[in-house]
Amino acid sequence: MPSPQKTPATSPAPLRRESLADRLIREIDRGLRTVAAANVASRPFPGQDAPETVHDPAARRHAAALMRVNHAGEIAAQALYHGQALTARNPAVREQMLAAAREETDHLAWCEKRVLELDSRTSLLAPVWYAGSFAIGMLAGLSGDRTSLGFVEETEKQVVEHLDSHLEHLPADDERSRRTVAQMKADEDKHADDARANGALGLPRPVRALMRRTAAIMTRTAYHV
Repeated sequence: MPSPQKTPATSPAPLRRESLADRLIREIDRGLRTVAAANVASRPFPGQDAPETVHDPAARRHAAALMRVNHAGEIAAQALYHGQALTARNPAVREQMLAAAREETDHLAWCEKRVLELDSRTSLLAPVWYAGSFAIGMLAGLSGDRTSLGFVEETEKQVVEHLDSHLEHLPADDERSRRTVAQMKADEDKHADDARANGALGLPRPVRALMRRTAAIMTRTAYHV
């Protein structure tokens, strides 16, 4: 009786290496989801235990506008980190950028929640903030990992100053917004510390000044639009 024929063993197909085009398509998808979909926080909303106290219409509009600015800043932060991760050379630096971006997603969700609670909307220019910041992040990453980390450190230092200003200008009794901004500030401080600990290079003064001017334009615009 003839023996049954054996089926030859087949080796698993080799995994296709991800191309730059693949990564860019993934980033476009990520950007679309960031600006168009509802973002979900992994941590509780910091102001959840505080009652709503802002009832004056003018105070509500002002608080909402400040939180809209913060939301726009978080859109930009997502884009910066993703752009820097895309062009990072060191896998550890890339993972640091992606981990910070995941934490910034909490900020994005918190700010959006607070803006909606105040009967307002997020910035209509969110796609512009994302696209421009993503390009800047890519350029920062291409300049080298230590320079890119320096960009993170300087960005976060300026963001902390900006959040300090918002804590001064938010309605004094708006604990829901104030607790949110305070937690965001603590997270941004940590991002700056992490970048410095990992070898961030200081940026030249003209670059720091340009970053401040760019942030000021975005802040003034997002307050209204």
